Amino acid sequence: MDAGCAGFGVTTADDFAGVAVTLSERDRAGLSGRRRFTYKDPERASDVRRSFAWARSIVAVSWAYLPEGGSPGGEEPGTGRVARFATADHYTGLRRATGEVRAALAGSGHRGEVLIDDDRLVDRAAAVRAGIVWWGKSTMALDPRHGPWLLLGSIVTDADLEADPPMRRDCGSCVSCMPACPTGAIVAPGVLDASRCLAHWLQTAGSFPEELRVPLGDRVYGCDDCLDACPPGHKQLTTDLPIRGRVDLLGLLAADDETLLARYDHFYMPGRRPRILRRNAILALGNSWHGQADGRDKGEAIATLAVILGGDDPVLRSHAAWALGRIGGDMAGRRLSERRGDEPEPDVLDEIDRALAEVYPSYESGDD
Repeated sequence: MDAGCAGFGVTTADDFAGVAVTLSERDRAGLSGRRRFTYKDPERASDVRRSFAWARSIVAVSWAYLPEGGSPGGEEPGTGRVARFATADHYTGLRRATGEVRAALAGSGHRGEVLIDDDRLVDRAAAVRAGIVWWGKSTMALDPRHGPWLLLGSIVTDADLEADPPMRRDCGSCVSCMPACPTGAIVAPGVLDASRCLAHWLQTAGSFPEELRVPLGDRVYGCDDCLDACPPGHKQLTTDLPIRGRVDLLGLLAADDETLLARYDHFYMPGRRPRILRRNAILALGNSWHGQADGRDKGEAIATLAVILGGDDPVLRSHAAWALGRIGGDMAGRRLSERRGDEPEPDVLDEIDRALAEVYPSYESGDD
């Protein structure tokens, strides 16, 4: 059975020893970023028998998602971009398909465990060995028909299934994904420096690295640039489908926690706290209005950021200060100056001073 998947293959439950070595080496080299995931325990992530001693086979499946997502289009002031994999809960089909496979195994008297975005398995390694994808130079999993527009899932089972051979394909001489990355995070073919990856930081709590805030542009969740550049996926980008990849930033910032959790339930938010989504929207708002002419909408953006600048969350205050400095102009400068005398946190005060220096090149810390 293929359960409607884009790819369906089987491999043994033998360990992926080379993957464990690679994860450990890249972690030591500082390429793992702050979200640990499979880097937490490379040995476990590359050997499912450490979690499931009874495992004999792995069924790997891929699910194509772009036709349901459309294209997010170009930048529009006041709106933010969401990567195609997150324009809706495209994992719904993958969860259904893997559930059907598990049910079929159970019907034959076999155990099965579904793993989707689970740190107990490097799913790309399983999919590559099962012959449904190859490992691209972007580090994404690719197939000839859908390119990188795939989600992966696995079913670990105690059934002894016949293994499929790996796919005889690779990226050849193509390196289109590497220069396409806005931060140069693909540091070598097949090697990603997660500490420079925008998609990584958009899901990581705390302060967004200052050197990556301008390259972030209007992104709120995820980044598609290396996927957009991948030639095997270009034919999927020509589909004439509704655009669902942009969000109203002011609307997002005005919504309460309950609304955001319900609306973006399929997003990964650490601790199920929408604070990270607000932080991302603040940065996107600053970038989207940078260099734009004054007007009512721009004034509303500045007013919204000023309210956040006076709020009770120091992380959001510091990012709001940066965004006001990025927008620039006397209106933003006045809001920053008004807040400066009341700001109790030294780190936020430093951010305000840097923002004021952006607005007023002659500004010196302590001058109003």
